[in-house]
Amino acid sequence: MKHIELLSEDIERQRDKIIRISEQIWQFAETRFEEYQSAELLCRSLEEEGFAVERGVGGIETAFIGSYGSGKPVIAFLGEYDALSGLSQHKGIARQEPVEKGGNGHGCGHHLLGSASLAAALALKNMIEQNGLSGTVRYYGCPGEEGGSGKAFMARAGLFDDVDFSLCWHPMDYNSIMSVSTLANVQVYFRFKGKSAHAAAAPHLGRSALDAVELMNIGANYLREHIVQDARLHYAITNSGGFSPNVVQANAEVLYLIRAPQASQVQHIYKRVCDIARGAALMTGTEVEIVFDKACSNLMPSPVLEQTMYRVFEQLGVPEFTAEELAYAAEIRTTLDEQERAGILVKYPGLRDKDMADILQPYTGTEPLYGSTDVGDVSWITPTVQCTTACFPVGTQAHTWQWVASGATSIGHKGMLHAAKVMAATAAELLEHPELVAKAQADLRARLGDQPYVCPIPPEIQPGANKVRVQ
Repeated sequence: MKHIELLSEDIERQRDKIIRISEQIWQFAETRFEEYQSAELLCRSLEEEGFAVERGVGGIETAFIGSYGSGKPVIAFLGEYDALSGLSQHKGIARQEPVEKGGNGHGCGHHLLGSASLAAALALKNMIEQNGLSGTVRYYGCPGEEGGSGKAFMARAGLFDDVDFSLCWHPMDYNSIMSVSTLANVQVYFRFKGKSAHAAAAPHLGRSALDAVELMNIGANYLREHIVQDARLHYAITNSGGFSPNVVQANAEVLYLIRAPQASQVQHIYKRVCDIARGAALMTGTEVEIVFDKACSNLMPSPVLEQTMYRVFEQLGVPEFTAEELAYAAEIRTTLDEQERAGILVKYPGLRDKDMADILQPYTGTEPLYGSTDVGDVSWITPTVQCTTACFPVGTQAHTWQWVASGATSIGHKGMLHAAKVMAATAAELLEHPELVAKAQADLRARLGDQPYVCPIPPEIQPGANKVRVQ
């Protein structure tokens, strides 16, 4: 692991630029498939460093690929830069105070995610250039992770097919290797159309689309008892039909997110939910339109790459925080309730009484994670490895104002730059030891067996066709 020190020094030299980029993306706070400014900023940054950039890949305006070098191996760094709706928040304060009421905010830290992957790609590019090595470094600009499954659309377009291995990370409140199995999912709209009428004078002439939505939700809630234990059903009523109770609602809509450990289980539940929707339409004399929005696959872990990254992470250590940063983290933690404070200790008891994580969690192998990520689709195609670094105070939760506020401080910046070092050094180690890459690829083939990757999104579905504010 002779390259660790040199790569770390390279990333430190870039720190001001990378922090500036992350801050700009934080300020843009653009949601799924609308990240025009964020994507262009990253594209220009790559081009300034000699990367050839292809914009609008996979049929997505805000997706792109930056490439440098030639030949094998092809190394992919995955970058994200989308924000969440309704999470606008001033940075660096310990109270909830939006910059813009109802505005967007980076509540999942993707401004850090995309910027660290950029730093890692640039550092590896410099190492390859300075040492005359062969290999292709790619930065994948992946939009719409939040409620859009951008990488699944990109995978459907074959954009990862020639990649030898890929690297990613996620900002968290602890330091670890992400050896997890995530949930596959499907997101789908159910749009009911009925008939309006005066709710008092002629209710018998109306056919309520809102009644259909409510009956569908009741049926889906009864279904929960009869699906696999680790499955999840979430829904949001995105159109309740208006604001006049004396009018029978002619149109109403509900958006469902269906999750389960395996894509086949998701499809089974999805069909049953569709049947419930049709039943609700029959009961209310309405019509239902079923609109598939997006989907993603479960994550396929890569133990070979994970063990390599863990060894690198051990040598690098973990981010260190100043007394001032720890004081701010402690202030943020006063906004958490007892359950939030205690939640992380169930899994990571070593963080008890700590305001910022200061240890690397032991590598224990694959564990379940009851969330979803479109990185899963990439992991079915090529061996993929991820880490987490401490970017937020211990016990804070994703998709909250606390993450928006602290993610744009020096705490978030330190975790971001450290993740870049871990990813770049891991890529260099794998570049130096191609036998590890071959072993990881063979392991993935064995895990897949006779289940080749099939994108869970039907070919006729286009990214971002159904505009929705997903949080």
